[in-house]
Amino acid sequence: MKIPVLNISQFKESTPLNDVYINSFSSHIQRNKALINKPHSHNFYLCVLFTEGTGTHEIDFNSYSINPGKVFLLKPGQTHFWKFETQPQGFIFFHSQEFYELKFLEHKLHSFPFFYSNQNPPFLELAPNKLNELNLKLQEVYTEYLQTNLLRELKIVNSLNNIYIELTRAYTVDINLEKLNSPNYSNILETLENLIDTHFYRQKLPKFYADKLSITTKHLNRVVKKTINKTTSQLISERIILEAKRLIVHSHDNLANIAYTLEFSDYAYFSKFFKLKTGMTPLDFRKKYF
Repeated sequence: MKIPVLNISQFKESTPLNDVYINSFSSHIQRNKALINKPHSHNFYLCVLFTEGTGTHEIDFNSYSINPGKVFLLKPGQTHFWKFETQPQGFIFFHSQEFYELKFLEHKLHSFPFFYSNQNPPFLELAPNKLNELNLKLQEVYTEYLQTNLLRELKIVNSLNNIYIELTRAYTVDINLEKLNSPNYSNILETLENLIDTHFYRQKLPKFYADKLSITTKHLNRVVKKTINKTTSQLISERIILEAKRLIVHSHDNLANIAYTLEFSDYAYFSKFFKLKTGMTPLDFRKKYF
């Protein structure tokens, strides 16, 4: 069983605008129960702001608490689902990469720190005054989304950009901004993560990725260390483990087949690698998860 990858058109009763969706969160989960009641991923960028409600949000096997003021921001491909303890309220919006980047040719979504790297936390917590401010902004853009006024799409994309800017300022309030202001290192890291996503099944050593980037392995490690305080080998291993967890939990394959899918020489080696990185065997992980 593959993890379902949802697209924007599945959430719309009609198509008032292409490549963007905005809704109150309570209406969203009521309307789309059948789509979001199990782990899934998306082919778009997603943002949710909670004004009420409690529960947990699992993103790529990491659990985060849901509470008023919490904002979650997901990139395409991340697997997630919700568990609510009390009734949630707030706003949700998502859009394709093209919807944003065709309007802002000189500014890319990965320039926002929460979309910059999968290593950066996919959430932030707003202070009460900031929560009220952004709640009003989202109410305004939601109202615009429901209407058919002149230049509606332009106003919506500008409003979402303004919201992203405010979220970035809140997200980086306690971060050393020097780490965010190195476009060369930022580009290398982004390209590296994309290369790992494409090749990690077969290529598990840093030298392959350094060669693809036309830099030395030493310099690549320097870039990764400087930007996210990890090694290239760690990034590769984490991507392999994430995919292993997805397959262990969301597929019906036996564990030996999963090892084969991930191109390990045999199950024993895969099990040893998985235990070294997670502290448990693949079988123990499957049992614990369920």
